[in-house]
Amino acid sequence: MSKKIITVDFNDPEQGKDLLFLLNSYAQDPMGGGEPLSDHVQQNLADTLAKTAGAYSFILYWDNKPAGLCNCFTGFSTFACKPLLNIHDLAVLPEYRGMGFGKALLQAAKQKAEQLGCCKVTLEVLSNNNTAIAAYEKFGFKLYQLDEAAGTAEFMELKL
Repeated sequence: MSKKIITVDFNDPEQGKDLLFLLNSYAQDPMGGGEPLSDHVQQNLADTLAKTAGAYSFILYWDNKPAGLCNCFTGFSTFACKPLLNIHDLAVLPEYRGMGFGKALLQAAKQKAEQLGCCKVTLEVLSNNNTAIAAYEKFGFKLYQLDEAAGTAEFMELKL
């Protein structure tokens, strides 16, 4: 059994196919929303990511089969005046969970952030996803706060 992590070449059709397979599997998981990706996403994601500056994806292969995915995007910290890397999606197929693949994908993202000179790596996680929260905390992630009295940051969205 062999494990390999690659940085996705969004212009490679096979890698694009594996990215979509993994992301669609995650999207259908309750922690990913429980719905398959739309036809629009499935037809356009790889091409759009290829045109998106600061987009990085990592696929973990186990015996040449796609087993896990990490999609990241660069942002910028005004307080540090440095780039940051946000992990937008981190998913491991159910049959491969508990094998350390999530940690390996987090490590790949961390290494990319260090190469880019980022000040931090950020991510969002659902508040009831206790397994993921425990894994992130074990890796070293903490809830974001500037001052204990001000509380921790909350992730919010405005859908358009």
